[in-house]
Amino acid sequence: MKSTLLFLPSALLVASLFTSCENPADKTTDAKVSDAQEELQGSGTKYIFEDSSTIGFTGSKVTGSHSGGFKEFSGHFLMAEGDDAPTAGEFTIQMDSTWSDNEKLTGHLKNEDFFDVETYPTTTFKLTKATKTGEGAYEISGNLTLHGVEKNITFPVTASRDGDTANFSAEFDINRKDFGIVYAGKTDDLIRDEVIIRLDFKATAETEG
Repeated sequence: MKSTLLFLPSALLVASLFTSCENPADKTTDAKVSDAQEELQGSGTKYIFEDSSTIGFTGSKVTGSHSGGFKEFSGHFLMAEGDDAPTAGEFTIQMDSTWSDNEKLTGHLKNEDFFDVETYPTTTFKLTKATKTGEGAYEISGNLTLHGVEKNITFPVTASRDGDTANFSAEFDINRKDFGIVYAGKTDDLIRDEVIIRLDFKATAETEG
């Protein structure tokens, strides 16, 4: 009986470690990454991001995960009449507006180990392709310039429009090392390569005058 009792705490500890090691990005779609492509020069109504729009992220390491996002960004997309797929679009993030659920981590994310916001003050995304895959579902491709590296990424989105308002949302993951962010973390608490990105854009049609 004694040996059994000794075994149970060990088993629980092992189970706990396996749980803590789960990668949140295993549950999201991996963005396809390729070389930069020609940007779309579309036409249609211009929809400008509202202040309620959000860009968030989740990164993880062996012992857990942290979430955050960006407080300051702006953007727009063009949509043709009768189609919810954007014909062009872009957004720009002010990287010094980075926030996270841990104040110390926020400062670390801004330095040269990660975003290096002093050297790379902005991150941009410019649409290169939009393909309808189902009702309200699309596959979007665009050139993402992050940390001074430009790559084309492709990911699924949902889009809708109701009169003068439009919505665009997505959840996917990218590999930070594709963009030159290679800081490994502590040897006993390594940082994972995958970072989940969450986009929730609400936009209003631009009025003339």
